[in-house]
Amino acid sequence: MSPASRATCWHIGKRRLAFEKTPLVMGILNVTPDSFSDGGKHLVIDVAIRAALQMQADGADIVDIGGESTRPYSTPIETAEELRRVLPVIEGLSGKLQIPISIDTSKAEVARQAVAAGAEIINDITGLQGDPQMPIVVVETGVGVCLMHIQGTPQTMQDNPTYQDVVAEIEANLIARRTFCEQTGIERERICLDPGIGFGKTSEHNLQLLRATERFANLGSPLLIGHSRKGFIGKVLGDKTEDRDAAGIGVSLAVAAAGASVVRVHAVRPTVQALKLFQSCRDV
Repeated sequence: MSPASRATCWHIGKRRLAFEKTPLVMGILNVTPDSFSDGGKHLVIDVAIRAALQMQADGADIVDIGGESTRPYSTPIETAEELRRVLPVIEGLSGKLQIPISIDTSKAEVARQAVAAGAEIINDITGLQGDPQMPIVVVETGVGVCLMHIQGTPQTMQDNPTYQDVVAEIEANLIARRTFCEQTGIERERICLDPGIGFGKTSEHNLQLLRATERFANLGSPLLIGHSRKGFIGKVLGDKTEDRDAAGIGVSLAVAAAGASVVRVHAVRPTVQALKLFQSCRDV
């Protein structure tokens, strides 16, 4: 498939997100006490709401809200607790946030209530495999959906991630999940694909997947890359304690050049600025 056949937009309910010359920026808002990078930072509802509004002011195109940590070896939480964390934030942003809200969850009931409160995208790390009711929720709500690849679960994914050909296997998995969704009644225009950087992959696997961004972008669906502050960055830098945001911007620019549709990041403002200058230097 040629670059001209790449996805040009993503239908998310009543809205259509168009992909211009650079990827859309999805800001990460974790309302959790134990996320690997910013756990506990946005637990207070008003703080989380202000953070989302700041992301919008900084140029984010989407805010991704998650109430359950999916870092390696994280402890799963009950549905009621996840709802307690995310719903007040989504409801508090109603009428204030102009950009779409994405709910980062693998629980169907959390997704259903989040969409009712205003979310327009369901971002499911299991590719709609973690809860048998999730495909039904996506069909009934008509929102956009992001299908991510994961090997195992957050509790097991980094024990011994193994592939014969990581790029080919994940490509096949994403195509199969997209086909499943279409057969379930979810239109292809609503589906975004995510190779799942850091989810059941070694550092070398992650780098191989990033080098294959153009291949994934040519699958004909929007492509999301979620690399922000992941462990492979520290390994490449040779210092696990080094701040990873500047290096993460380097990854964002690399995948932008290769055709990614969305980059999911913690550091919104510098990423938006870097992408703007990146495109300015390329424009003729």
